[in-house]
Amino acid sequence: MVNRIKVIHLLLVVFLSSLPLFAEESEADNPFKLGFSIGIGTATFTEEGDLTQTTYQKLSLSPDIAYGKLGIGLDITFHYTFTGPPPSGDEFYLRQEDWVPTGDDSILDVYLPKFRYIRWGHKGDPLYIKLGSIDDATLGNGFIMGNYSNTLFLPEKRIFGLTFDLDGALFNFPVVGMETFVANLAQYDVMGLRPFVRPLINTDIPILSNLQLGATLAVDTRPDLYADVTNPETIAVYGGDFILPLISKPLFTLATFGDVASLHGESLGSMVGFGGRLIKFLTYGAQVRFLGENFVPTYFDASYDLFRAEKFAIAKGAVGVPAFTGWLASLGTTFFDDSLVFRASLDGPFSRPDPGNTDNYLNYPHLYATFLIAEGLVPHLSFDASYDKRLIRNFEDLIDPEDAVIRARANYHVGGAVISFIYNIRYVPDAVAPEDPWEVTSGIEAGIQIF
Repeated sequence: MVNRIKVIHLLLVVFLSSLPLFAEESEADNPFKLGFSIGIGTATFTEEGDLTQTTYQKLSLSPDIAYGKLGIGLDITFHYTFTGPPPSGDEFYLRQEDWVPTGDDSILDVYLPKFRYIRWGHKGDPLYIKLGSIDDATLGNGFIMGNYSNTLFLPEKRIFGLTFDLDGALFNFPVVGMETFVANLAQYDVMGLRPFVRPLINTDIPILSNLQLGATLAVDTRPDLYADVTNPETIAVYGGDFILPLISKPLFTLATFGDVASLHGESLGSMVGFGGRLIKFLTYGAQVRFLGENFVPTYFDASYDLFRAEKFAIAKGAVGVPAFTGWLASLGTTFFDDSLVFRASLDGPFSRPDPGNTDNYLNYPHLYATFLIAEGLVPHLSFDASYDKRLIRNFEDLIDPEDAVIRARANYHVGGAVISFIYNIRYVPDAVAPEDPWEVTSGIEAGIQIF
């Protein structure tokens, strides 16, 4: 039976790869675009209860509709086996969790994620709206929420979120604007709001006319949603910030910025920094951070959903973090209209880490890096990856995957066909099986862009 299934999938891949492109892109002035792709592959899931891993075959139907700035993408995915429900069986089985709410999930948790995205405009436009999977939610300077992602549980679980930016410049009133974010519209757990003003925008004062002042509030109403948390309660982080562009030249930009924030009304932190772009392709930045006792900078970061329990313990004082002065440095490159992008940031305390206190990860440097090769730069290939590494004790630790979250996706394009490999790995020091602390999710799929 297993060999028969492999043969069926191989034939499907060959068949899909040989299909012609049924519709070409219409004229450039036609705002309507329609796309449809089919994907097949496999995906591995960790079953609740016994934590065993089960591999399913996968069939995905992904229509895309765009009209002007409006875009809608669907993801109708079927995970199935021919061996019955795990752990054993001998009949066709469709994974129930994809269609029937279980545990704390509601019907919205199950069916909202069938939309991959709903989008209006692009980040940086006066009006930008995106619903669905969001990889890089940032409010203001990112001192409270920076690069937050609601995609950490893919492919097992897709979460449907919202980001909404509105600048008064849309109405010819650039004095005010706002940024908003909701991680999960079915649960309303992580949410953020940042209104901002440009109080001097209508003056002719050099430099200061571009000053932007903002206030951010971000909360997690369900810190126990994906983690084992005792006595959960809403965690709030709030503060104020400024952004002041100093130089805006084609070859060189420079801005200074700063934040002051409070974690749960009990600890304070602040930072001041600068950043910009040099010779168009080099991005840079630096910060000095003054962090009070039990304050966590960028509380809602790229890996927040995986470490809610640890951060909740710090916010509530169950784990003590001494006050310290820290730093952050960032460097990146971007070439060919952002088709080749690498960005990395490293932060940590100025003081020497305490080698006996590994429970406090803020006591050690932390690295976050992303790498992107966009479609079209390298023939047939696109690639994106991220590396989030905590508890860096020495130089060798920078490339040691222990205490890291690693995500990668590679796509190989042949005509209208796409073959994708997805790989996510997370180090879990308190895993059920201590001898194997790695939580791995991977899959391979093949698809065809019909039109």
